[in-house]
Amino acid sequence: MELGYFAMPSHPPECGLKEGHDFDLQVLRWLDELGYQEAWIGEHHTAPWEPDPAPDLLVVEGLRQTKHLRLGPGGFLLPYHHPAELANRVAMLDHLSEGRLNFGVAASGLPSDWAMFNVDGMSGQNREMTREALEIILRLWTEPAPFTHQGKYWTVSKPDVMFDFLKPHLKPLQAPHPPIGVAGLSKGSDTLKLAGERGFIPMSLNLNPAYVGSHWDSVEAGAAKSGRKPSRRDWRLVREVFVADTDEEAWRLSVGDMMGRMMSEYFLPLLGHFGFKDYLKAGPDVPDSDVNVEYCARHNWVIGSPATVTEKIEQIWHEVGGFGVLLVFGFDYKHKSEAWHNSLRLLKEEVLPRLKHLDAGMGRAA
Repeated sequence: MELGYFAMPSHPPECGLKEGHDFDLQVLRWLDELGYQEAWIGEHHTAPWEPDPAPDLLVVEGLRQTKHLRLGPGGFLLPYHHPAELANRVAMLDHLSEGRLNFGVAASGLPSDWAMFNVDGMSGQNREMTREALEIILRLWTEPAPFTHQGKYWTVSKPDVMFDFLKPHLKPLQAPHPPIGVAGLSKGSDTLKLAGERGFIPMSLNLNPAYVGSHWDSVEAGAAKSGRKPSRRDWRLVREVFVADTDEEAWRLSVGDMMGRMMSEYFLPLLGHFGFKDYLKAGPDVPDSDVNVEYCARHNWVIGSPATVTEKIEQIWHEVGGFGVLLVFGFDYKHKSEAWHNSLRLLKEEVLPRLKHLDAGMGRAA
């Protein structure tokens, strides 16, 4: 098992944009120093608790201040970008990364973002646009001959040489392209089917482990369409994690601090508006009113001492049938940065060595 980080990024609405950016950058430096494998940075446009409309700004600055950490958007919201422009920008970013770039893509799930960009997410237009945009981007990177793509949402041409020397020339450093990651939330996730179908990295967002187990079915269903054999070693699970010296301290620093505040003021109300609280329940008979911060901490979060967190991760691993990378869900702890750094350190140095017997390729403990 490997460790990574998934940042929305999350900051309280009163946090200044640069202040939040600077803390995220500090966390990336910590992750690199501690030996984490990767970090993914989200994109949102209308969520004050997720204030990052341009993840590549943090990615490129993070690449300059780290040595080994793989970085990438988690992901670019493809309905809101012209595919040709994004293909060229990501190609350049891959060169700046010297091959450390991951390319995360997503369809966008916030109705307020849909409204800003006039995308009909209720009909699935965002998912259609995502598939079309990704097809165009991959063609621009991999097809040498000129072409014109006339799609439902974009018409894009890869022109032949003009005036003897003008031509498309921007390609990623990594051949044929950076690893592509897609995040899934809903049951029967279309994006996770796409991951299986195209051999992309599947990422399951932070939901009840029993529910997340169904996500691998989506990956396998997509893989069956193209004759692929997906590996659970590629599967990323995003979890809320806080490790401290004792269970009591971890509870206080998570439920009683920024993790609890973000969940109570933003994430839980948001899921409630979407009717998604079922995704957090340990059983179908649990009323929505019971799904509060404390409930999530007891049933879904991975918090506690190193021994407790080890036990919880292993339990989740078995419940879902095995996964390869645990992605720590990022929170704003700039006011208690030492505690957040210590949590990341304990997870890497105290917890991970106790989980080396878990082999996602086997789907069981080795």
